[in-house]
Amino acid sequence: MADLIVKAAVKEALDDMNVASDFYDALDDEVEELLEDAARRAEENDRKTVQPRDL
Repeated sequence: MADLIVKAAVKEALDDMNVASDFYDALDDEVEELLEDAARRAEENDRKTVQPRDL
């Protein structure tokens, strides 16, 4: 799957913190899993639209 996060946005959100280079890959994996779970919940409820409640 493509990169889901924007490194510059993450760095900006973490303000003055240093960010390890492997943090971005780990965060991207977490986001991918979150999206897969949300899609699964939507499908289980016979919907093709993922909604906030699926998170």
